[in-house]
Amino acid sequence: MFWRSVVGKLAITILLLVSFVLFILTILLLEFFENFHIDEAEKDMLQTATKVSVMVQQYDDHALTIETTERVKDPASRIIIYFPDQSVWVSNSSDPHLSNISETWLQNEANLQHVLANRQKVKEQIDLPEDEMGALVVGVPIDGGNGAVVIYQSLGVVDQTKAETTQIIFLAAGIAIILTTIFAFFLSTRITSPLIKMREAAFDLTRGEFNTKVPILTHDEIGELAMAFNRMGRQLKFHINALRQEKEQLSSIVSSMADGVITLSRTGEMIVTNPPANRFIEDWYYEMNIPFKEGQMKLPTPLQSILKEVIQGENEVLEEITLQGRSWVMIMTPLYDQSYVRGAVAVIRDMTEERRLDKLRKDFIANVSHELRTPISMLQGYSEAIVDDIAESKEEKNELAQIIYEESLRLSRLVNELLDLARMEAGHIQLHKEQVELEPYIKRIVRKFKGVSDDNHIDLRLKTSLQQDIGCFDPDRIEQVFTNLIDNAIRHTSENGFVSLFVRYDGNNFHAEVEDSGSGIPEEDLPFVFERFYKADKSRTRNKKKKGTGLGLAIAKNIIDAHQGTISVKSKLEHGTTFTFKIPAKTE
Repeated sequence: MFWRSVVGKLAITILLLVSFVLFILTILLLEFFENFHIDEAEKDMLQTATKVSVMVQQYDDHALTIETTERVKDPASRIIIYFPDQSVWVSNSSDPHLSNISETWLQNEANLQHVLANRQKVKEQIDLPEDEMGALVVGVPIDGGNGAVVIYQSLGVVDQTKAETTQIIFLAAGIAIILTTIFAFFLSTRITSPLIKMREAAFDLTRGEFNTKVPILTHDEIGELAMAFNRMGRQLKFHINALRQEKEQLSSIVSSMADGVITLSRTGEMIVTNPPANRFIEDWYYEMNIPFKEGQMKLPTPLQSILKEVIQGENEVLEEITLQGRSWVMIMTPLYDQSYVRGAVAVIRDMTEERRLDKLRKDFIANVSHELRTPISMLQGYSEAIVDDIAESKEEKNELAQIIYEESLRLSRLVNELLDLARMEAGHIQLHKEQVELEPYIKRIVRKFKGVSDDNHIDLRLKTSLQQDIGCFDPDRIEQVFTNLIDNAIRHTSENGFVSLFVRYDGNNFHAEVEDSGSGIPEEDLPFVFERFYKADKSRTRNKKKKGTGLGLAIAKNIIDAHQGTISVKSKLEHGTTFTFKIPAKTE
């Protein structure tokens, strides 16, 4: 609204100030001119009375005195002359108020008697009979005699002069108010125009338009304010750009870190996270069977206790966490706003690789010697039985020879798989990619295991979603992957269980899942399933039907890596296992 604007406030202030001054000045002027007109009228009447009294004293001829008096007096006034010889003359008056007054009342009026009796000059205001205006009376005694000169003048003449003066004063005040109003609006607009431009520029700054400049129209304080505002805008733009660059640099550093970083408020709200931290949070929700929503910014409840301990104790807290078989170390440190703890920062490091290397270092020699010792011992034992002629019949010798042959094949297969795995890990694997019809290819692989699954009373299922029927990969190597995964699933699934194979191809990625309802993999062993000689349940290896070398999954991972794909596993004890791999449709 106009009244709330600076222009309106300044204009109204100036107008009220000038109006107040003019009001006081008008009252004082009216009072002054009212007294001034009365004093001037009395002064003129006193001068006239004095002149007449002098003429009466100097001239003996009454007619000459009366004639001269008629010439010098004001026509609106009325004069009474008391000559020293006791004769009285009363003049006429053009003022109807005085003309209607009888001469007898004038001669008997108390002021006249006061002049004659006390021989003093008189200046008074009296009330006229039948007239509300009243009149001015001036009386002057005649020196050297008993006469006197008295002049009456109606106050109506003075009031008329006063009214004319009042009208002029009010006219001047009105003109002054009009000019003041125009001047006030002009001055306030002149002063506030740069302020309005600065307000608009300030709004532009709030919208991020830092190139906005305020024009410098004057060289006074407002001009200096505009210069300071422009300088502030440049400095603000500089600092905002510096902060933006620093924020982008910090964001790039945090995003590129291998460790997870989470910045937390006091209430547990996650302010800043990077991809490793997001994966950690997602695994945590999966582990706790809690649905995870994308963009969820609340710290998991179990970690709230760590945050509370950090904020209350203002100390660094170190915590080791295991999720989905991966080992994490969380270091949470308080964040300060001067001396006030405003939150915390958590650095999460995946220690799985270090744990894996330690485990590999400890288990590699034991695993190799364990896998080689069994066939070598059997070869040595049965060969000694043949040499020592323990087997008497030809059938017994053939049976021992058959066992030696099978163990030698197993030993040969183990050595070949080790050699293949060594070549793969050295990067010497060669792929022979070709166009493959997916539907018959997948069904052929499933048919290969149909007999085994039926013998073990396991339901082998197949589900496909193929937008295109032609894929490009090494069919032998991918079949080897499917063989390892399906064979493992069947061997580790109990009777009346199921093994489900789901294949999806959308033209960009070849995606496959092998899910079973088996016994599952212990959480602590999940990070190591793709390592050489991995066997989750060592006791199960005594069952010949479930015996394996522990190299199949390691070979499968290297084949998928050679196709520039990914392979992963999710599992829970007594709930089954799901192996998932994905390879791109186009690889170099």
